[in-house]
Amino acid sequence: MGENTTQFLFFNLTMFLKIEVYRYPAFVLCLLIYCFILFANLVVITVISRERSLHEPMYLFIACLSFNALYGSTGFFPRFLMDLLSDTHLISRPACFIQVYTIYSFVGCDLMILGVMAYDRYAAVCYPLHYHRKMNLNSFAILAVVTYIYPFVIVIACVLLSAKLPLCGNKIHKVYCANWNIVKLSCVSTALNNMVGMLLSITVVFIPLLFVLYTYLRIVTICWKASSEYKGKIFQNCLPHIISFTTFCLASFCDVILSRIDLEMINPVLAVILSMEVVIITPIVNPLVYGLKLPEIRKQIFKMLFLTPKYCK
Repeated sequence: MGENTTQFLFFNLTMFLKIEVYRYPAFVLCLLIYCFILFANLVVITVISRERSLHEPMYLFIACLSFNALYGSTGFFPRFLMDLLSDTHLISRPACFIQVYTIYSFVGCDLMILGVMAYDRYAAVCYPLHYHRKMNLNSFAILAVVTYIYPFVIVIACVLLSAKLPLCGNKIHKVYCANWNIVKLSCVSTALNNMVGMLLSITVVFIPLLFVLYTYLRIVTICWKASSEYKGKIFQNCLPHIISFTTFCLASFCDVILSRIDLEMINPVLAVILSMEVVIITPIVNPLVYGLKLPEIRKQIFKMLFLTPKYCK
């Protein structure tokens, strides 16, 4: 260990100083966003759980996405809203690593669920006669357990390795704790952390990404010579997943790029907005696209909200 090594008890989230003048409007806006995320995702979960006709793998995975959105946003927003109103932006070491674990496991679960949903669409389009054999409630239960357990296990390995690093500083240039920002503060070699991080990236990010691309390539191949009516039906069923997956990838890409560049070079407000995309955009987009684009869910949502049947058409 170097001479400047210190076991810091707190981390300092420095990006809050850059948005000090906007903190009250930002607090109100982010509180409204958080309330909307809670409301929209709870509505989707409630509708799917109450309506027996929606107890199919496709809809149950949508409920998993909404549950994961509640988990991830609750791991971020309460602390973030508190920091917006605070004059100091110190976060304790345990709280910081808990936040890292929550956000990273949320991202990992989200991507794996989207990967499994791509397989569900692939099975429905490419093997329609065998769909209920390939995707049933037992299949859903097994896949749901894997999509939750694996990211939770691999992320905790990353967090534990980072927690053991001797650090030469405690300034994190973000509005929340991020693993890479903590690793950059290390006074010693981080080769093992990089290896585990690479394993996490390959198994939780790149493999699901490649799998989704493969499944949609197969779907496009199947639909290429089909009738326009059949193409329209497939497109309607797949569009919400495509929107959700694309949005997630763009938000994650922005976060990765921001962690690799000097944030002093760009507008601080823009830097904060882009860094928050991954914990804000997908929890908002998912209930909107699935709730509004899928007729079965939309109909039940309007029923639950006591709207007249004409709005369900």
